[in-house]
Amino acid sequence: MEKERETLQAWKERVGQELDRVVAFWLEHSHDQEHGGFFTCLGRDGQVYDDLKYVWLQGRQVWMYCHLYRRLERFRRPELLDAARAGGEFLLHSARVAPPAKKCAFVLTRDGRPVKVQRTIFSECFYTMAMNELWRVTGEARYQSEAVEMMDQIIHWVREDPSGLGRPQLPGAPATESMAVPMMLLNLVDQLGEEDEELAGKYAELGDWCAQRVLQHVQRDGQAVLEHVSEDGEELSGCLGRHQNPGHALEAGWFLLRHTHRRGDPVLRAHIIDKFLLLPFRSGWDPEHGGLFSFQDADGLCPTQLEWAMKLWWPHSEAMIAFLMGYSDGGDPTLLHVFYQVAEYTFRQFRDPEYGEWFGYLNREGKVALTIKGGPFKGCFHVPRCLAMCEEMLSALLSRPALAPARPVPDPARRGAE
Repeated sequence: MEKERETLQAWKERVGQELDRVVAFWLEHSHDQEHGGFFTCLGRDGQVYDDLKYVWLQGRQVWMYCHLYRRLERFRRPELLDAARAGGEFLLHSARVAPPAKKCAFVLTRDGRPVKVQRTIFSECFYTMAMNELWRVTGEARYQSEAVEMMDQIIHWVREDPSGLGRPQLPGAPATESMAVPMMLLNLVDQLGEEDEELAGKYAELGDWCAQRVLQHVQRDGQAVLEHVSEDGEELSGCLGRHQNPGHALEAGWFLLRHTHRRGDPVLRAHIIDKFLLLPFRSGWDPEHGGLFSFQDADGLCPTQLEWAMKLWWPHSEAMIAFLMGYSDGGDPTLLHVFYQVAEYTFRQFRDPEYGEWFGYLNREGKVALTIKGGPFKGCFHVPRCLAMCEEMLSALLSRPALAPARPVPDPARRGAE
């Protein structure tokens, strides 16, 4: 037991030190002092190579700074709060394409003019997260009003009328559901309901609905998590139906674990551990080179995505959270072993000891394919969220009187661990 405690303590220190380095990178290189908001297109050394601003990443960085400020004492610093405020005000002023309509842009110019719109809900989701977290650290009601109003608009688009998103209804397009939609809504339910009984009650039914929609992506008699299913929960034909995203399944897994913790459902929790943690890990871990594949085909055919075999930063971040959360909740030593396996690979392959932050894009063999530290999809979010959550979970584990030692996961997941 003492050896396990020493290992967890070492990981807590390692994770905390890495979080400090990652946050320092974004504090130094990403702030736009003239217009507010953040530069996210950053080279290896932090040099800005494009000043376009992506609304997903603006909202994520506001949320991340506020979350750190609120949850970890050493980050309760004025520079984080000031930057988060500036980012939030940039979003309030510029994110929506045609106020008072709620639809947000996907890309903005540096000074906030819309460049591109996606016909999805995700810019609006990260806008909501940013505003809610800003309210939590500032107490300013206008941020919370923005969050709740946008949340209710998102719900309307998803459950009642999607026409406001601008997607044409084409006669040949199958009626599909991407797992990303209910899992993102489930995350928003968790965000807005945290220590807020009124909103937790308001969105409780929505949370149950989202969880059920995510769970129907477990297909083929429980042997595969598919990224897309029909609206009535059946497998689709073709490449779209066979498409698997191990990182998304793992991220959905820890969203669902938080949901089951709120609902007090140990049977559902065991199902989630099996189907959304261990199953995608066993099928998604590269047995030859280690690391998680980006995409897979459920029939073992060659995926059509060019980057399918690449190792990306965010699935590994989500896996670290998921397996440490699973172990923290239930004490299964197999889950702790997988956390160690994923964390060792991730720290060895992705972190940049010279300039800080993590590389985002590796080839299958684990060599750096792109040296950029940020871009249209990678910003100040997955890495620091992973490190902050893991630090908190490790601290909580170390405060317990007894710990279950790590136990190797059975083959085939163990193959390629090193």
